[in-house]
Amino acid sequence: MEFDVCYRALGTRDPRFDGWFFTAVSSTGIYCRPSCPANTPKREHVRFFPSAAACQQAGFRACKRCRPDATPGSPEWNSRGDVVARAMRLIADGVIDREGVPGLAAALGYSVRQLQRVVAAELGAGPLALARAQRAQAARTLIETSALPMTDVAFAAGFESIRQFNATVRAVFAMTPTELRRRAARSPGAGGPGATRPTPAGTGLRLKLAFRRPFCPENLFGHLAATAVPGVEEVRGSTYRRTVRLPFGPGIVELIPETAHVGCRLRLADLRDLSAAIARCRWLLDLDADPEAIDGQLAEDPRLAPLVARAPGRRVPRTVDGPEMAIRAVLGQQISTAAARTHAARLAARYGDPVSDPEGSLTRVFPDPAALSEFELAMPAGRRATVHALLGALRAGELDLTPGGDRERARAGLESLPGIGPWTAEVVAMRALGDPDAFPLTDLGVRRGAEALGLPGARSDLLACAERWRPWRAYAVQHLWGATRHPINQWPPVAAGASERGPARLAA
Repeated sequence: MEFDVCYRALGTRDPRFDGWFFTAVSSTGIYCRPSCPANTPKREHVRFFPSAAACQQAGFRACKRCRPDATPGSPEWNSRGDVVARAMRLIADGVIDREGVPGLAAALGYSVRQLQRVVAAELGAGPLALARAQRAQAARTLIETSALPMTDVAFAAGFESIRQFNATVRAVFAMTPTELRRRAARSPGAGGPGATRPTPAGTGLRLKLAFRRPFCPENLFGHLAATAVPGVEEVRGSTYRRTVRLPFGPGIVELIPETAHVGCRLRLADLRDLSAAIARCRWLLDLDADPEAIDGQLAEDPRLAPLVARAPGRRVPRTVDGPEMAIRAVLGQQISTAAARTHAARLAARYGDPVSDPEGSLTRVFPDPAALSEFELAMPAGRRATVHALLGALRAGELDLTPGGDRERARAGLESLPGIGPWTAEVVAMRALGDPDAFPLTDLGVRRGAEALGLPGARSDLLACAERWRPWRAYAVQHLWGATRHPINQWPPVAAGASERGPARLAA
């Protein structure tokens, strides 16, 4: 990290740098986000760190004014595919809390010592310190948004003891858990202690998910709505709802785009799933992207520039579960969006675990590959064989489609299966693995969008043209899909029965 570059960025108080680095001030013992409204500290008092965990490990406390623990995540960890980035994504999903550092190392194919050395060298803190910072953030969320007893908060956030919980909260936030709750109750709009704080697990926690501006919800929520699987996903008014399989039980997430954040409500069977649920919601909506950097490069292409100017801040709609995404992509090969939804809904209704949703019509969690060993569904024999081959590879552990999976290895594994070609592999890489440079060249929506913009029609020519969009071709795909009329670009959704003319192979 170059000191002069970071210090100049600090002077701008630009929120675009939040999450890229953290500022620690030795004279106060506090660390902040770059956009903190406090006076810019003197150069000799400033240190810069790549993560909040590194700040905490160096003995700095979180600023009470700018709340650096509530910043968007670093775009680097979502876009990069190296081992450190994969480790960060798995830590965010709660792997260390469930399986410890040995479990994280095993998932990445490293020894514990190798992993600790590599992560500490780049982030200034080891995996345990990073997990500790995440536990502190989860604890703060529960303290401020629920009326749960502190004992329940401690264990739900992943702490092993009350003493560890109290010591960590005090060290990180310079306040006791009780003081944090009182402070939140006095904040504007809180409405007094417990005003909007449900107590029992499963009744819902309301959160605000931060993002970097600009933010375009139309293609993001529009795509999720247009491809929603009945029983697993639904749209109610301006809220997208879906079931999700979490490590300790099923959950229901509700997401609604707001001006300054995405409103999130979580109904969890077990509060220990809080961190994993938040991480999967952020991953689903690609909230840690850096739209300024992405749009800046894409707009350098004069044919793409008008689309970028018209809808800046497009994100890539992802998934909460990689295997689910792969299965749905195979089911949707060569058929319409509506037909793909029908196939996926039948699969979920027959093999998915039931859930209770008194506030809506969600009935099932999309089935786990283990539950589909003997599935039967009316479809061509070739596609059924492809689904069985995919399920076999997932069950055997030959395919890792989690956010921490190796993207190139997953691509190669997918394309080695019968009936899976480049289109399916690229769609899965884009939406399940979060590859920012994935490019489904043969996608009908991409081809029609390119035609509407006057881009070359031949595959080799279009691929050459897309070279200038790298490493953000997955985001260019969102603009190409937006160049033609289709329900995936509409939010709130178009009225029932409206035409679905447009890209037929957006079924995934």
